[in-house]
Amino acid sequence: MRVRRLVTGSLGLAALVLASVSGVAAASPAAAAPCGFYETGSDAFYNHCTSDGSRVVIKVEVAWAPDYETCVGPGTSWLGSAAKIQGAHYTGRTC
Repeated sequence: MRVRRLVTGSLGLAALVLASVSGVAAASPAAAAPCGFYETGSDAFYNHCTSDGSRVVIKVEVAWAPDYETCVGPGTSWLGSAAKIQGAHYTGRTC
């Protein structure tokens, strides 16, 4: 009886560890760089999430300066200081 409890407990613990590790691995990339505009404590970024390699035009909203449009490729692009950049969004055009 004691051996059965030990084996059952070990299997349950192993399943719990595997589930938590796979859950962390699945959540980490999305949490690290969400699609679209996001800020860290000091910087502003735009992450163009695509699998086709396309480049898109985004409009960057700037505090105390004119807004501007820029072309970004797949992945994360640094836009500037989070204190200066208020947001960014896809304009619906490719470049």
